[in-house]
Amino acid sequence: MEIRTLKYFLTAAREENMTRAAELLHVTQPTLSKALKALEDELGKKLFTRHSFSISLTEEGRLLRDRAEDLVTMADKIGKEFLSLDNITGGELFFGLAESYRIRYLAREIRKLKSVCPGLNYHITSGDTEQVTEKLDMGLLDFAVICEAPDVKKYGYLPFPEADVWGAVMTKDMPLAAKSSVTAEDLAGLPLFASEQGWKNDIAKWCGERINDLHLEGSFRLAYNASMFVKEGLGCQLTFAGLVDTSPESGLVFRPLSPELEAKLFLIWNKYQTFTPIAERFLEQVKKSFEEYGGNKQGGNRYE
Repeated sequence: MEIRTLKYFLTAAREENMTRAAELLHVTQPTLSKALKALEDELGKKLFTRHSFSISLTEEGRLLRDRAEDLVTMADKIGKEFLSLDNITGGELFFGLAESYRIRYLAREIRKLKSVCPGLNYHITSGDTEQVTEKLDMGLLDFAVICEAPDVKKYGYLPFPEADVWGAVMTKDMPLAAKSSVTAEDLAGLPLFASEQGWKNDIAKWCGERINDLHLEGSFRLAYNASMFVKEGLGCQLTFAGLVDTSPESGLVFRPLSPELEAKLFLIWNKYQTFTPIAERFLEQVKKSFEEYGGNKQGGNRYE
């Protein structure tokens, strides 16, 4: 099974039209059809259902699409890594990031590195811990940022200089908005929105047995999307400070949880990973910077 054939397959699957796919690939339609038929014969499965003017994936085709995307991404990443082996002023970095206001520390480090390595290109994907560690384990990423303690047997890690602070986002006209902080008792019976990971881990530990008094109205991966439901009066959102617009114009307010609940953020990488020169340079820079941030951290309003 050749990478080129998988690229043919992915293009045909995306376009759902053999003529259009062939044009994008700069091959003839008979060449594309022959390659895809050979792929079906190799796998012993029908990958496409042919219609009069279009094609669609079979169930087996959808399975291959998911696997092929990772394989093609991996092949492209390997090629870029080898091209950059002798280039210490450029190269490719691949990150999988949790959603956090503290990501600004990582962005700051990338900006600093790019100022001295103008050939640096970086690629960002977002997701929860399960999503980004899966890609990290497959070798699709160089680094990941997660919001829970990493498995030290598998990963090297650096804690971020600051932790995230949990709180509730609500409309400013809610009676609860008059409080300076909110407790589990305050939230009991209210429709709540949170990430599934946060609800099962941090929130469950924070409120203990009172978790049974809290009602998860809906789970969201993206804080912004959840905030739109809050704006419509559908409930309160449990999230980190800084992820949602709570400016006076937004109509929303953030109130920290009480007792305070923090979530540490970690930069992780595969423990026995062989880094490209640019990845190794980035890690050494981050180690030094994070140590300096931790020693020079100033006080102030953490909810800004």
